[in-house]
Amino acid sequence: MNKPLPFDGLTAQITDLNPVRAIGRVTRVEGGVIHVSGLAGKARIGDLVVVYRQGDPLSGEVLQLEGDILVLLPDQAPEGVALQDRAALLEARGIAPSDAWIGRVIDPFGNPLDGKPLLRGAQARALRRAPPDPAARRGFGERLNTGMAGLNTLLPVVQGQRIGLFAGSGVGKSSLLGHLAQHMTADVVVIAMVGERGRELRHFIEQVLGPNGLKRAIVVCATSDQSPLIRRRCAWAAMSVAEHFRDQGQSVLLLADSITRFAEAHREVAVAAGEAPVLRGYPPSTAHLIMSLCERAGPGHGGQGDITGVFSVLVAGSDMDEPIADILRGVLDGHVILDRAIAERGRYPAIDVLRSVSRSLPDAATEDENALLSKARHLLSVYDRNVMMIRAGLYSTGSDPEIDAAIQIWTELDSFLAKVERQSVANSFTQLELILRRVRGSFGSGNSVPTQRPTSAA
Repeated sequence: MNKPLPFDGLTAQITDLNPVRAIGRVTRVEGGVIHVSGLAGKARIGDLVVVYRQGDPLSGEVLQLEGDILVLLPDQAPEGVALQDRAALLEARGIAPSDAWIGRVIDPFGNPLDGKPLLRGAQARALRRAPPDPAARRGFGERLNTGMAGLNTLLPVVQGQRIGLFAGSGVGKSSLLGHLAQHMTADVVVIAMVGERGRELRHFIEQVLGPNGLKRAIVVCATSDQSPLIRRRCAWAAMSVAEHFRDQGQSVLLLADSITRFAEAHREVAVAAGEAPVLRGYPPSTAHLIMSLCERAGPGHGGQGDITGVFSVLVAGSDMDEPIADILRGVLDGHVILDRAIAERGRYPAIDVLRSVSRSLPDAATEDENALLSKARHLLSVYDRNVMMIRAGLYSTGSDPEIDAAIQIWTELDSFLAKVERQSVANSFTQLELILRRVRGSFGSGNSVPTQRPTSAA
């Protein structure tokens, strides 16, 4: 790919300037939508329209075309709009990422939010694009160091994998995403903050992500007070930015927080367009919307790189069967569940290993490594099944060798799951092996970790 010249972005921005705009008139305002006439044959679904009301202009997006009338969903409440107000038609705007965006904070339209100037890239990209050809896509790539010992071993992530992060509010989801942004292996990190609280943006950038994390990251943010059109656009814009770097052959880490708020924004837009909310409050198009977004992540083809995606989901009351969680579990390559009970006893990240799954296994590990993982999971499962009896003092030591082993090792395994890993995946497996070897009579000498690790999970 040819490297863009310094002034290519400025040239493209000047070229896009259009002094002539089609003008219509407001004919009706009802139920939060605006009807505009006079733009028949010119407007398309998804185009932007600016209504020149009293005070500041009001922008919005075309949702429906009804003969000579287009139905517009405004970005704000249509206060101050009057009949016969002028409405100017703009073409649908994509986003034009640039390598200069790394280290910056932008809105879903590519405008800077950090107070510094920012030029667009040389080529605009559509917000909603088809994923790479499924028949030409590569398989999973190398196993990645996530910076967490538990994720490196029991729940590994490989290049091009897409995983879901399921958690309730206040369980440590944002902190885990910030840790991955700082420490997980990637060339570029793209972070989508969809419907985030306004004060959380600065806190996340300065305290959670930090200067070192921001050096290789692009943060795309739409706050909770903005219109559902902008919040929904945030996830698409972040994916388009990630695709820009993937097409250059780079390994991209995409962190989307959260898909739940993305779906809620779509629900508002779809209901305004007349779609019935039949899927436990969500319109039928929600499933396809989420699937089409997630499918754009993953391995590329040919000389492309890959997009490793982490999509967070807010689950109220740990309900894993609610619609958004259920849709994502079916389309992703694994899911990580954060449990409030684990967080309340002080272990962060509060990952419930027994309820979490990585579909990169068993291919992402060697035979000996998989034996280690099976042993660790088995001991954790034995302890979990008998925890009430153990804590109540009803279990007598020596009654069951497996329960004895689980009790002996549980504290160390639980601490291991929260351990920060700054070296390598191999070092995480070495630590896990040392822990398991301390279980008397339950681990043979023939299960040592090999020095040669697999480089691909394809």
